[in-house]
Amino acid sequence: MSMRLGYDLTIEQTQKLVMTPELIQAIQILQFNTQELDSYVQEQLLTNPVLEQGASAPGESQEHGEQESGSREDAAPEKNDQDGEIDWKEYLKDRQYDDISYRQWEYKDPEEKENSYEQYTTYDVTLPEHLMFQLQFASHKRGCRNVGRYIIESLDENGYMTLSVEEIAKVTSVPENKVEEVLDIIHTFDPAGVGARNLKECLLIQMEHKGLLTEEYELVINEHLEDLAANRLGAISKSMGIPVKEIQEMADVIKSLEPKPGRQFASQTDTRYIVPDVLVERVDDDYVVTVNDSSTPHLMVSSYYEKLLTEAEKDSNLSKYLTDRLNSAVWLIKSIDQRKQTIYNVVKAVVKYQKDFFDKGSKYLKTLTLKQIAEEVGIHESTVSRSINGKYLQSPMGVFEIKYFFSGGVSGDQGEGISSKSIKSFIKEIVDNEDPKSPHSDQDMVKMLKDKGIDISRRTVAKYRDEMNILSSSKRRRY
Repeated sequence: MSMRLGYDLTIEQTQKLVMTPELIQAIQILQFNTQELDSYVQEQLLTNPVLEQGASAPGESQEHGEQESGSREDAAPEKNDQDGEIDWKEYLKDRQYDDISYRQWEYKDPEEKENSYEQYTTYDVTLPEHLMFQLQFASHKRGCRNVGRYIIESLDENGYMTLSVEEIAKVTSVPENKVEEVLDIIHTFDPAGVGARNLKECLLIQMEHKGLLTEEYELVINEHLEDLAANRLGAISKSMGIPVKEIQEMADVIKSLEPKPGRQFASQTDTRYIVPDVLVERVDDDYVVTVNDSSTPHLMVSSYYEKLLTEAEKDSNLSKYLTDRLNSAVWLIKSIDQRKQTIYNVVKAVVKYQKDFFDKGSKYLKTLTLKQIAEEVGIHESTVSRSINGKYLQSPMGVFEIKYFFSGGVSGDQGEGISSKSIKSFIKEIVDNEDPKSPHSDQDMVKMLKDKGIDISRRTVAKYRDEMNILSSSKRRRY
């Protein structure tokens, strides 16, 4: 049997999806959160002179997607089916622009700019700044101030030492006993416990500040801190020969101390604020979804460059450049409008499905998947995922990331889905209302949840309890 090698010319018809640059841009814009979209738009404003950014007028927020899409039907001409390009010259002739209807820019006197509270942010004092202020009144010796400044600057964000006394003495060329003296001065600073080398020292410093440090407290902190954390009060009582009730009182005092004294001060990293993308308001017995226009840029095509295109008939290169820029600008504007429309449709479907949550609270949050919303809206699951990525929703119940409403769970006795977040709310309620001397075990919680129509295993209860940082029944017990 012989095999023949050769070339054949065949014709076949296939279908495949081609990702055009415009489609890739639309997908990116849908996935951007508010900050990323604003940065992207600023880049486009720098690279595309045809684009202009205008201020949104009050009341322009989109309450219904149909109204928004209808109000922009005349924003740009339809594309030619043959070449996919817009004939801007014919479009501009039809609109009959006059010479008075455009302006390239408008000068505004910065002195006349209206001040508002939104232009200002609060200033929070950081831990090093707070300690430096106290240091200048603590010692008049220059050498002590230099050592103290070095110690303060070496503290971590929780207020603990990150360097040893030997290392500080070597760097500052100061004897170790002098470093110890300066460190003792810092231990008297506010907040109490700052400058400690470990948790035990931090707690001892705070007890001394309160004037409550006794030999018994010192022994419990130095020798039985792990037993205290595990609520093994009986073992501590047996070791120290003190009644369990007294150990319980001592434990309550120690647990009231601050293990991280520096966390009450502002972080030295940038503070990030959340701007909700969607607003949900209650009107009578229904909820109205509004896309927050202030979180999305308001773009328009510069009328100056539209007029310039009509005058560029003799220069083919300029005409081609302006046409490309105009097409790019219109596509960007349409992509942003489509993003708003998609977010509106998705959130509207979510609010409709989770109405019990907005009416009654987190205990009534239902299970929800991307597939359910995709089928409701008529889009792909990946589109739903992109539309909720990094987006936030403001409602009468508070501000939530839209992903919060998508969670798994279990089925109730009526067949409805119960979200894991709802189950956690029930578990927290059980723990808050239990008798501290006889806390409920995980198996007890299983029975109590079953009475509420929630069939769940003990292992799952333990998992949810750990996720909420709730201790086991043995560690929650009080004597």
